[in-house]
Amino acid sequence: MAADPAAAGPAPLLVACALGIERLALRTGDRGGADGSVTVLRTGMGPRAAERSVTRALGSQALRDAAVVATGFCAGLAPGMHPGDLVVAEETRHQGGSTPCQGTELLVGELARALPGRTVHTGPLTGSDHVVRGPERGALLATGAIAVDMESAVTLHSAVAAGPRPVAAVRVVVDAPQHELVRIGTLRGGISAFRVLRAVLPAFYEWHRSSPLPRR
Repeated sequence: MAADPAAAGPAPLLVACALGIERLALRTGDRGGADGSVTVLRTGMGPRAAERSVTRALGSQALRDAAVVATGFCAGLAPGMHPGDLVVAEETRHQGGSTPCQGTELLVGELARALPGRTVHTGPLTGSDHVVRGPERGALLATGAIAVDMESAVTLHSAVAAGPRPVAAVRVVVDAPQHELVRIGTLRGGISAFRVLRAVLPAFYEWHRSSPLPRR
């Protein structure tokens, strides 16, 4: 007997991060309240690894229709950013183009509810193939970007290339202009960012529930 489309569940949610420590934070956070299946994918570090992993995952039958959120840590570019601040991308920028994100305002509201008192920044999130240091921050800030990481842009670009779907990027600042990783206090900032990342999943679930998702 053929499956009843009306009885099918919602499309799944794929949450992509690069590092083992990011995956640990997500997997030990609040995983209740999801609408449909949720997969936390560790892509590996860098744009090439992210592209391979996300393309492979979305090529599977189980995840072919999945909504995608790119998350993890990032470097803040704007003065006044601090470790533990959140970045919700309005778009992600990769070499030669950009990918618009859906549900930015909803994510900002849900993150404020999940993490009261934490600063949430919105704006373009740009990609890089290396760790950004020193004067390069200013050059990227001058383009209008507010934060940079190595995986979000290619993750979302690969996701929409595999088929139409809602995509978003939410990052936690671990490295900022006045708080670079090479300076004293890095450990404290890293712990703060880890704790924030543990708390973001409920916001992702609400975004997923509110997105125009295909039924499976």
